[in-house]
Amino acid sequence: MKRIESIMDYVEEKELYPDLRAIDSGAEPEVVIDGKKVLMFSSNNYLGLATHPRMKKAAIAAIEKYGVGSDGSRLLSGNLKVHREFEEAIAKFKGGEDAIVWPSGYSANVGVITAVMDPIKVRPQDFLSRKGVIISDELNHASIIDGAVMSGLEKAIYKHCDMEDLERKLKKYKNRRKLVVTDTVFSMDGDIAPLDKIANLCKKYNAISMIDEAHSTGILGKTGHGGLQHFGLQATRDIDIVLGTCSKALSASGGFVVASKNLVKYLRVASRSYMFSTAMMPAASAALIEALKIIDEEPEWREKLLSNASYLRDGLKERGFDTITSETQIIPILIGSDKNAIKFSRRLFDEGIFAPCVRWPAVEKNKARIRFTVMATHTKEQMDRLLNTCAGIRKELNLR
Repeated sequence: MKRIESIMDYVEEKELYPDLRAIDSGAEPEVVIDGKKVLMFSSNNYLGLATHPRMKKAAIAAIEKYGVGSDGSRLLSGNLKVHREFEEAIAKFKGGEDAIVWPSGYSANVGVITAVMDPIKVRPQDFLSRKGVIISDELNHASIIDGAVMSGLEKAIYKHCDMEDLERKLKKYKNRRKLVVTDTVFSMDGDIAPLDKIANLCKKYNAISMIDEAHSTGILGKTGHGGLQHFGLQATRDIDIVLGTCSKALSASGGFVVASKNLVKYLRVASRSYMFSTAMMPAASAALIEALKIIDEEPEWREKLLSNASYLRDGLKERGFDTITSETQIIPILIGSDKNAIKFSRRLFDEGIFAPCVRWPAVEKNKARIRFTVMATHTKEQMDRLLNTCAGIRKELNLR
């Protein structure tokens, strides 16, 4: 405990502890924090569905029918019909054979990677098989990294979206069982992985392919069905494991995997984070089913989001900010030092804008940033206010 106390003393002295502000309103463009109305530019509620009337109605109806909790794991008393209905809906939405759902996206990533790459041993030869290797993009989400670590297997990290480096890794481990895993949209830079090239390389070198659609579901693709649709790929045929979270554009909670019927069946008895977790709340499953319908029936939300993202990104670039490689609704501005990023974020809040800074260890040292996310429900006036405020703070802090 003394060591922890000394760590926290250092953190407090250097002002390294994040500002944790309590939000007292729904996920709208304007929220209430500490009794103060501020503009929200850090929400994952990309399409604005968290407060959509149809979503709230579906969730309330599920609570009236099932109550608040699921009251058990899926393998015991928590296997509710509404959970299975969402699995069928997301499998159809992603164009796959079947789906399985976890209580969170984090538990989905950890549960899938460990179960697939460290399979349960039921035959004598299973105990003698050579261990596999996990090949991961260097900017993958922490839940992917943790899943790889928890598997206990060898890990190979390829340079961000570098297909030549990925192929070098695949060649190196050509005689090993391999899993290649990547985010579709990267959560800190807002760029898109070349899924078509990754799929081809995995087929060429006989590797299992896995993508995390957390920030692309509901957004990428002609009708918002995600990275597969964006690149003209198909679940199972082109990508073996299609994972995603339900807490971004879908605006609820949970994590899913769309895959072959056989793999889904296996995961139900092999993923420890699935087997030993209470199932997601029934209201979340009901709301998610409705979210998929809204995305198909009300495309204007996605269209407005893409328009807003372009407007905000272009505006930041015009004012001299480095938006790194952003091409989606996630738009970072590179600040550099942690100290300046903290100052920038706090000055934004002083001016009535909520956008926390992101710093090490979430990103590399000296690459601290303000990570803006835009929503379909933001107005041009609200985005202009953000742009002008950022320009003023940049000048005030004398940042390049």
